[in-house]
Amino acid sequence: MMDQPSILIIDENHARAAIIQDGLREAGHANVRWLSETGNLLKQIAKIDPDVIVIDLESPNRDVLEQMFQVSRLVKRPVAMFVDQSDSASIREAMMAGVSAYVVDGLRKDRVKHILDMCVQRFDVFSRLTEELHEAKTALADRKVIERAKGILMEAKSLNEQEAYVLMRKTAMDQKRRLIEVARAIVLAESMLK
Repeated sequence: MMDQPSILIIDENHARAAIIQDGLREAGHANVRWLSETGNLLKQIAKIDPDVIVIDLESPNRDVLEQMFQVSRLVKRPVAMFVDQSDSASIREAMMAGVSAYVVDGLRKDRVKHILDMCVQRFDVFSRLTEELHEAKTALADRKVIERAKGILMEAKSLNEQEAYVLMRKTAMDQKRRLIEVARAIVLAESMLK
């Protein structure tokens, strides 16, 4: 994320949007845009391509909240959401949708910058954890395929585990492929021969 992120405010209420805009501009954020029309919201957001999204909902109903949660899930950006009223289910849904900051009855100009900073930090931490989880799951799945391929080679060629691994590694190096690619090919070939 840049030092001066582009910020998009989504708010149908001009007076409330002005509070957020003023708070951000006073905090030194010059690249702030306001969107008052929420029709075709995802298309509008894609066109603007902001770094951070601030959503202000005076008294959101279920449909509006669900639309905003959908935005949060799809845009993969830090999202700060200000609402006047909420309940536990809405808070839970907001967090599950990836809203980085969900602020109930807290729209004040002097708080906007701090909330935005926390929102970006939380998004960055959550994104990093999500990526690490994905990498760990991928590594575990790859490990299982490699183990399965070793087992196939051990049975088919009467090799021990180390010999099967060395054979796969040598094949990968000779073919300039990754070990997991060779393992997948072995598992696929074995399944085709059954």
